[in-house]
Amino acid sequence: MARPRKLTRRALHGLDDAGKAVRFLETLRIPEGPKAGAQLRLAPFQKQFIEGALAPQIDVGVLSVGRGNAKSALAAGVGLGALTGIWDDQPRRDVIVAARTRDQAKVAWNFAEGLARSLPDDMQARLTFRRSPRLEIEFEDADGPHILRAIAADGKSALGSGPTMVIMDERGHWARDKGDSLEAALLTGLGKRQGRALIISTSANDDTHPFSQWIDNPPPGTYVQEHRPEPSLPADDLASLLIANPGARYGVGASLEWLQAAAARAIARGGSALASFRLYHRNERVSGETRDNLLTLDEWLSCERSSLPPKDGPVFVGIDLGGSASMSAAALYWPMTGRLEVYGTFPSDPSLLDRGAYDAVGDRYVRMFERGELTVIGAKTVPVAAWLGEVFRRVEGEKVGALLADRYKQAEISEAVQRAGITAPVIWRGFGFRDGSEDIERFRRAVFDEKVQTLESLLMRSAMADAICLRDPSNNMKLAKARSLGRIDAASATVLAVAEGARHIGRPASKPARLIWA
Repeated sequence: MARPRKLTRRALHGLDDAGKAVRFLETLRIPEGPKAGAQLRLAPFQKQFIEGALAPQIDVGVLSVGRGNAKSALAAGVGLGALTGIWDDQPRRDVIVAARTRDQAKVAWNFAEGLARSLPDDMQARLTFRRSPRLEIEFEDADGPHILRAIAADGKSALGSGPTMVIMDERGHWARDKGDSLEAALLTGLGKRQGRALIISTSANDDTHPFSQWIDNPPPGTYVQEHRPEPSLPADDLASLLIANPGARYGVGASLEWLQAAAARAIARGGSALASFRLYHRNERVSGETRDNLLTLDEWLSCERSSLPPKDGPVFVGIDLGGSASMSAAALYWPMTGRLEVYGTFPSDPSLLDRGAYDAVGDRYVRMFERGELTVIGAKTVPVAAWLGEVFRRVEGEKVGALLADRYKQAEISEAVQRAGITAPVIWRGFGFRDGSEDIERFRRAVFDEKVQTLESLLMRSAMADAICLRDPSNNMKLAKARSLGRIDAASATVLAVAEGARHIGRPASKPARLIWA
């Protein structure tokens, strides 16, 4: 097989750093896999990232994309270009490729070593590969030696270094403490030599992770490229699979057919298999663990219907009263038919768009409002009596079995109930481990028994994605947020209403007393 054309200084003349990097990478050959030996061709999303991350005034480039889209290979190729001075002519260049574990670092190192085998002979002659005691590649020239090192996420291993380029591979899955220490050490070292950092990973499992914060709140001098679809879509949704896996159309990584087959297998298996597929192959911010979820997203999707069953029998109204920053939510549940309606409410100040920006959900609240799932009442806070009046107008003419509310806010809600003229019985429940564990189990059972039916609801999909269960040493559960900015009020209200409806159905019907004549 013919060797690629040698990359000359003339071929690079007039190109910026990104142009030189792209030109260099496309002279290499794929080192392994089904296309081993073929000339490397960058997919559009890869070129876009290189052009953004190596642009002038950019210090940090962040890429988030699904597993199998050649992230480690791209990182290794860029690291090799930085080592050999394709766009950086500093003396004694120091390139660090950092990964979660040494085995993961070795994967990136192996890619760099394999790609180096397709360099021109004169460049290969100046390369030295070391596997022990450290994973290193040394490049010798008049300004050298230059070193590429692959290290694991141990902050101490990077202290005192002055790298010219840092590549953090799968940053979203590093251990929190050691990972944060390593990142701080590496970024501090970059300042000594005006170096660049590339942070490449699939999504972290929540919005509070440092990798998520790089994407959501990038500091000046940061280029961000995220390939993450809208949340709450079916796992096998074709368009969103292509968003998370932009290389599939161009022969980079897994094929679209493989992704669809993997989605079908994950849906059939459910549980942790489905959660892992969403995290790694759909690049969603979901936990790979499912044992502490209230429901997985796909379990909730099984409740959605194209039309609602009729209103029959008593309706149970569950409410979760939020504060000035939180959402207030009400769930209406008819246990005789399984019909469920859920509505959320925010005060008008700040606007829904501003709230969405603060909560890192974009325009999701605006879309909920347009769909009729979210209302706005009051200015800075939701007026409780007026809000309860709006809730009970939705069940006007219905027999209300009970109003379910949090006993922690009993005084405030009791006053509002009186002012609103509500005469329905009120049942006070706790959101702690005692009442919470029973309510959660009854809610889950009702869902699994297909006794909960609702229309497609962005409000509920969003709440379920953020709702988890904390467990005490006795394995009792209570509802909690998966992320600090999550809004689970709609899920809390639903658990209250459905659990009480399930208790109502489970109680034996009372029989009239029998008269006994002496």
